Amino acid sequence: MNSKKQKIRLGDICDITSSKRIFAREYRTFGVPFYRGKEIIEKQMGKNVSTELYIDESRYNEITERFGTPQKGDILLTSVGTLGIPYVVGEERFYFKDGNLTWMRNFTGADSRFIYYWFLSPFGKIQIDQKSIGSTQKALTIETLLKFEIDLPDLPTQRIIANTLFTIDKKIVINTKINRHLGQVAQTIFKSWFVDFEPFDGVMPDDWNEGTFNDLISTTLGGDWGKDLSVGNNTQEIYCIRGTDIPDVNNGNKGKLPIRYILPKNYASKKLAAGDIVVEISVGSPTQSTGRCVMISQSLLDRYDRSMVCTNFCRVIKPLVGYSVFVYFYWKYLYNQNVMFSYENGTTGIKNFDITGFLENEPIIIPPLKIVSQFNEVIGVFIDKIFANGQENEDLANIRNTLLPRLMTDEMIKNQI
Repeated sequence: MNSKKQKIRLGDICDITSSKRIFAREYRTFGVPFYRGKEIIEKQMGKNVSTELYIDESRYNEITERFGTPQKGDILLTSVGTLGIPYVVGEERFYFKDGNLTWMRNFTGADSRFIYYWFLSPFGKIQIDQKSIGSTQKALTIETLLKFEIDLPDLPTQRIIANTLFTIDKKIVINTKINRHLGQVAQTIFKSWFVDFEPFDGVMPDDWNEGTFNDLISTTLGGDWGKDLSVGNNTQEIYCIRGTDIPDVNNGNKGKLPIRYILPKNYASKKLAAGDIVVEISVGSPTQSTGRCVMISQSLLDRYDRSMVCTNFCRVIKPLVGYSVFVYFYWKYLYNQNVMFSYENGTTGIKNFDITGFLENEPIIIPPLKIVSQFNEVIGVFIDKIFANGQENEDLANIRNTLLPRLMTDEMIKNQI
């Protein structure tokens, strides 16, 4: 196999264009999905799209008849704000924002997946940093991208490299999908037991009670954002879990908790323990209420080399012994029923969750501890598997990140030929 490389310009191996401009007034609540940089980044990370925008079917047809539509194997690249995040289009139907994303298609002599991984490699990132323009908001122009230089091996070697990396990423995607499914099944089991009472002939047993979450909570704690550097008395180094980390951690991942510095006395009272439940009490959006939660597991704590607290935009709930899993799934059930919207206050911008009112007033069903313990035993299998898959994903990502620069320099391929 001849793996000799040649230095080429990106514009010599593909067409690089933008899209037809779509105005905000054309956004709809149903129709053909419409993606901006934000949504493409989420898709590239294997996450669900958090903001659902659409355009009319007729508008989509009108545009694509003239300008085409992204096809399987095309690449979209974020070109404003968070720069250089690539996404390989699959078998999906959507349109995308002009200027926000750059479209690469019609590849000649190049495997688009190899180009995708090249953008993620140190070699791609260096050129992105060096060739972006703008001071306030960085951008990558089409003219600049056309001139990006790539050391391109022959096509068979590109495919070997792309297939190696893609196999790892595919396993990560599979684990992520499994975790989402396991979470949904666990939530379904909760509803079956404690909402529909299916194991109890559809009737709430006589020894169960009606109450509120306050009946199951020993205490609640505020968070602490601290400082980004050790300043003054803020000397205790910790990891800080934020609202933005909640979906990732719920899916079994480690998350990307930042290191912060807080007062030692605050650390003593706010340090998180296994079984604690962190609730987001600020921010939200018109379509996403505040009140998202995550249960702190020992598995999560073990994956960090320092203790953690939550940010002051969250609050910690400490359930009674044995009730953490029950409270967590009950909370998620109510959240998915959009109950938290009725406990929000605030006008424009940041919304706040009235957690005190929710804990005191939202009616719940409280089974005895022996029933909750049985539920914990059943659900514990799901929780353990979710976090085991999350750990495997972290290990796979580390392997991929180690291989990526070596494969892009052809180092490992040369040793095999």
